[in-house]
Amino acid sequence: MYNQGMNVQTNKEQSLTKVTIHTDGACSGNPGPGGWAAIVRAMDVEKEISGYEPGTTNNRMELTAALKALQSLKRPCRVDLFSDSAYLVSAFNERWIENWRQRGWRNAAKMPVANQDLWKALWEEHLRHDISWHKVKGHSDNEYNNRCDKMAVNEILRNATRN
Repeated sequence: MYNQGMNVQTNKEQSLTKVTIHTDGACSGNPGPGGWAAIVRAMDVEKEISGYEPGTTNNRMELTAALKALQSLKRPCRVDLFSDSAYLVSAFNERWIENWRQRGWRNAAKMPVANQDLWKALWEEHLRHDISWHKVKGHSDNEYNNRCDKMAVNEILRNATRN
């Protein structure tokens, strides 16, 4: 009876909370002041999180938004993560990150991978959660992406004038 139960989800898979995350990052200049934002939805509850970095890049803010959202989850979850960052989504869906790890965090050109600190932390979250990565078109008709974009930009507007 080798195949018996092969199509049945394990207890761990069945017990994972389903979470939907939408993220975005923004930068005023690249590099420049940046903001990140995420909307985390689970069990009919929605939570908005966002933050600011005074000197950063757009890519760092995109990665930070995903990382902070995943880190906000108190236990392992089954996550659908939506981002308009092809860089972020492709790194997981096309297994770039696995290749970087195997090459000692070097890219195909044998140069150190940019934003290694964030990629390493995202890898740890990838191991903790069951994540499906989804690319959405930015600045389009996606309500959640537009909300995240507005929150990220507002972080820049609110904080950049203080510095």
